[in-house]
Amino acid sequence: MLAVRAVLGALLLSACGLAVDTVPKEEYRSRRAALGKSLPEGVVVLFGRTEADADDSRTSFIQEPNFYYLTGWKEPGAILLLDPQGSTILFLPPHNPRTERYNGPRVKPDDGSVRSVTGFESVRSTDQFEAEMSRIAAGKRKIFGMEAGPRTQFPKAEFADAREAIGKLRLKKSPGEVALIQRSIDVTVKAHRAAWKRARPGLYEYQVAATLVGGYLEAGCERSAYAPIVAAGPNANVLHYSANSGLLEKGSLLLMDAGAECAGYAADITRTIPVSGRFTPRQRELYEIVLAAQKAVIAAVKPGMTFDRGSPNGLTQIAYDVINSRGEDRNGEPLGQYFTHKVGHHVGLEVHDAGRMLTYGPLEPGMVITVEPGLYIPSEGIGIRIEDMLLVTATGARLLTGSLPKEAAEIERALAR
Repeated sequence: MLAVRAVLGALLLSACGLAVDTVPKEEYRSRRAALGKSLPEGVVVLFGRTEADADDSRTSFIQEPNFYYLTGWKEPGAILLLDPQGSTILFLPPHNPRTERYNGPRVKPDDGSVRSVTGFESVRSTDQFEAEMSRIAAGKRKIFGMEAGPRTQFPKAEFADAREAIGKLRLKKSPGEVALIQRSIDVTVKAHRAAWKRARPGLYEYQVAATLVGGYLEAGCERSAYAPIVAAGPNANVLHYSANSGLLEKGSLLLMDAGAECAGYAADITRTIPVSGRFTPRQRELYEIVLAAQKAVIAAVKPGMTFDRGSPNGLTQIAYDVINSRGEDRNGEPLGQYFTHKVGHHVGLEVHDAGRMLTYGPLEPGMVITVEPGLYIPSEGIGIRIEDMLLVTATGARLLTGSLPKEAAEIERALAR
């Protein structure tokens, strides 16, 4: 209960526009302990991003997600050493007046309050890291990490990749993480509704995108969770369309795939709306097919299901079967061929959470996923996708994005001016 109160209190501060650490430090400690138990035979060494790792002239500094998941530390240049048989140490860069003159003051390893600020009992200068690594390497213990640099510096040490073990932990969300994701969702829903009200023939996609992103920033969130996809008419057939330069034309559809990142956690929602306020008969026919597929998948989400196609417990297969059994293209062919991607993915600190380090297995309680079937028919200039986020529970799933309408009639009512 105390952890939940801490999260809720932090969310209230976040709503006021204050940058706060919104996960209790005890939770970061429990994550490190869980990782240590999964890798008892070695030592974990992770490098946070440095200011040189990102183009900070274009974006603000963003911490490496695995490092952030285990430390909650947002400042650049830090190093984590996690020893299940010994100490866990956070190494911080020493005082650098020139850097701080440009980028602001940083927490230093010798600050009197550094332990309470970081949540680590042992905090040292990065100047001491090499000596600590030499000691570990001499002990001939396996070193789990993500960086290639120490391999050349300590060629006799045995290295292994820590990303799979961390990724497995990241996929199951704590109640505090779910609360933060819901906050990002609520901000995203409000931004989508504002974009719906603005969208009309004669506007450009980038103007609608500006309304979406402005909504996130106005709510005190850091940024978009990914480049917003605002795709009018045939542009919606490009799955990761990001030019956002097209014109909204009368009678066309507008696909908006966009989400906020608030307190580090992503939202991912897609809706497809009629630019002129009402679906044409053909648009509505195809839209209802995609919606039926999504509803079938949402009803089937539960522990043990997968995102696979071609298996009885595969959610993508369920969506494909619905789409392929309803309606036809202009040549009289089934529509399944126009559903060209998996039906969902995990969401968390990244919009495709831990997606580059894991092959997703069966769903488990605590996972947060998307369900996003689509139809993309270039010959008709139509692309439709409907995407919601769900929390997998012990017996099924809870819809997290239900406050944004998706029934065709509801969307038309919301667009009425």
